[in-house]
Amino acid sequence: MAELGKVLFLGSILRLWMLLISVSNTHAAGADGSIVKEEFMYPNGTLRSPWRMHTLFSVECHVYFDWQTVGIMHSFRKSGQPGPVTRLLSCTEEQLQGYRGMDLAPTHKVPSMSQHPITGDWYPAINKPAGVVHWLNHNKDSENVDWVLILDADQIIRHPVTPWALGAEKGKPVAARYGYLIGCDNELAKIHTKHPDLCDKVGGFILMHIDDLRKFAPLWLSKTEEVRKDKEHWATNITGDIYGEGWISEMYGYSFGAAEVGLRHKISDEVMIYPGYIPAPGVEPLLMHYGLPFNVKEWRFAKLEHHDDDLVYKCNHLFPAPPYPDEVERTQLDRNQLRAELLSIECINTINEGLVFHHESHGCPKFEDSDYIKFLKKNALEEAQRLPAQQLYYPRIHTLFSAECTPYFDWQTVGLVHSFKQSKQPGYITRLLSCTDEKLKTYRGMDLATTHIVPSMSLHPLTGDWYPAINKPAAVLHWLNHVQTDAEFIIILDADMIMRGPITPWEYGAEQGLVVAAPYDYLIGCDNILAQLHTRNPQACSKVGGVLIIHIDDLRRLAPFWLHKTEEVRADKAHWATNITGDIYQQGWISEMYGYSFGAAEINLKHKRRSDIMLYPGYVPHWGPPRLLHYGLHFKVGDWHFEKAEWREQDMTNNCWQQFPDPPDQATLATTLSSEERDRDIISIDCVRTLNEALHLHHVKRGCRVPPPQLEALQTSNQDKDLAIKMKLQDAQEGGRKGGKTSRLKHMKTMLKENSQLAFKRTIPNIVSPKLWMVWLWAFSVCFFLIMVSALFSKSKVSVSRLRKSKI
Repeated sequence: MAELGKVLFLGSILRLWMLLISVSNTHAAGADGSIVKEEFMYPNGTLRSPWRMHTLFSVECHVYFDWQTVGIMHSFRKSGQPGPVTRLLSCTEEQLQGYRGMDLAPTHKVPSMSQHPITGDWYPAINKPAGVVHWLNHNKDSENVDWVLILDADQIIRHPVTPWALGAEKGKPVAARYGYLIGCDNELAKIHTKHPDLCDKVGGFILMHIDDLRKFAPLWLSKTEEVRKDKEHWATNITGDIYGEGWISEMYGYSFGAAEVGLRHKISDEVMIYPGYIPAPGVEPLLMHYGLPFNVKEWRFAKLEHHDDDLVYKCNHLFPAPPYPDEVERTQLDRNQLRAELLSIECINTINEGLVFHHESHGCPKFEDSDYIKFLKKNALEEAQRLPAQQLYYPRIHTLFSAECTPYFDWQTVGLVHSFKQSKQPGYITRLLSCTDEKLKTYRGMDLATTHIVPSMSLHPLTGDWYPAINKPAAVLHWLNHVQTDAEFIIILDADMIMRGPITPWEYGAEQGLVVAAPYDYLIGCDNILAQLHTRNPQACSKVGGVLIIHIDDLRRLAPFWLHKTEEVRADKAHWATNITGDIYQQGWISEMYGYSFGAAEINLKHKRRSDIMLYPGYVPHWGPPRLLHYGLHFKVGDWHFEKAEWREQDMTNNCWQQFPDPPDQATLATTLSSEERDRDIISIDCVRTLNEALHLHHVKRGCRVPPPQLEALQTSNQDKDLAIKMKLQDAQEGGRKGGKTSRLKHMKTMLKENSQLAFKRTIPNIVSPKLWMVWLWAFSVCFFLIMVSALFSKSKVSVSRLRKSKI
């Protein structure tokens, strides 16, 4: 037996397991021929996991579900999915007496509810929530689990589906998007849940914490019954069910039940795919759901056509063989379509492999050595050898960033959250929003990010000191004290950052007791009297900042010191000088940074400085492409430049179609640049383009109406850019003559403001359609006519009154 396993350690406390895989010629070792060390196995032959995981799938005792069971069980073993698996078998007592498939999978028997015991309604889909509820109440395995993965029987597991890889959290399960569940948006949700705004259109697979499942499962069942009874709202235009017969009532039961207990989902479009669909570029699906017909050229497969096929108990019966992969690769020129066809082939071959091993292990005669059987066995052997030699340990992580309720932080929030999604960062992101009660009443940016509101400490409640930077440690401490999280590692960022890839503790080497951060070498106070005054362990002071990857237990110990030391250094005005702090402004602005370093030193928290994790745009990337861009400093590419402080007063998020001046195109970069300088400029361009892309998507989401004169707006933008460049050159020339007293920034702001106002005035007539102008013109004419008539009538009335008086 060839050893394929290794021992992984994540830090001093994380010990992982070793997996040995081998396939014998007779496949006597297991259904897929793999052999695993007993110490890493559960008694039922499934893999252990770093957290206690359990996989469930629901079936009935019928041959239709038996061949699906063989397929999903074979894929379960091949994929290395951690934890045990249980089949929830819904059967009547009469059906159980003649049932032949009890050995197909570890099984929990569930009383059948296909025919409802009270209403008599025939609805087999209700067995899924009924089976989960029964398992929770009657199976001891449910008492020894943290996470539950719920699948359908007609699915194939390609790779492990785990909470640490998908970022599931307690209170936030992960599921696939089922966009056709339109009942979440109409009266159906309003009728069946008190929280229609929390209804998520999800299904396919569910990865949920056991505590959430215990609260939610009874409602899943009761809401399914409730929606099933509501025949008045079975219509397709209300439910999205193309059959209009209430078949998807169980799906709505799930969504409405989850909404009822306040569960919000992390919705993934990349975990599961239907065979025949084309996966997104760069996406490797973890699950295949063969619920719909699919084909590869003339060959096709539809599961309903095999409803009564006895493939499991009739020896050596398989599904019709699909084309061989190499044949498709030679003839399919469309690479995207090729990916879809190879997945379709893999799906049916996986089921057939499971059937081959099942028949051989149940005493059937050996298959004839046809080309297809040889291919299946060879393919199974090669896939087993390609399986990961170890189950990687991915701890749950959560990303935090602090902001204030101002337009300045709003556009930064839009940029960071957009880049977070693009980076495929695991876990969730939360904005720590520091705001006063007065500002919150008029604040319009609550929908920009998942938000935890924090009382503002910009104006210190005790000293009256105005220091907004203190909100960062204050917000982190507030979040720790008011939010329950099961995340093991916390990533702490600033709002003025752009993520370009995932930032994870396992890649950068963070451990409990060892924080990863970017080097901030200008914090010279760690080496002088400042550290000696403000920490008992000056030798433990680390010059770090920017980004923090920290274990939750370390953060809980650190946060109070971080806040306290920030206040302490801020109050120490006697040592604000540049030669002591390194702060070029000598205003104590970086007191929060020292508060972190001194607080960490106080508890002897060690740091790993990683220069490759973060880069300021405008700097040369010496350590390869950075995962994080921190645009806190001025940077430029040729004559174009960007400085965030210039946009402090601009409301970029609430004014439609606001964007930053476009950076130059990469193709226009000077050919004389070195490769490092070219990389520097490309990163700078990418930073602002990401911000503009985020703003554009934000305005689209907000429903901004696109003005017709797109071209004129673009020309205006280009004119503004040209004006900025000209002003820069002019100021540079005048600066030499006038001693540099002219403020380029002030002139540029004024001119850009005038230009934008002029552009806005030019676009107003164009925004209004000709029909609307006609309406206004008619309205104006009618009003004018009525005013004239009224005036004439009043004049006539006055004349008559005077005539009467004169007669008297």
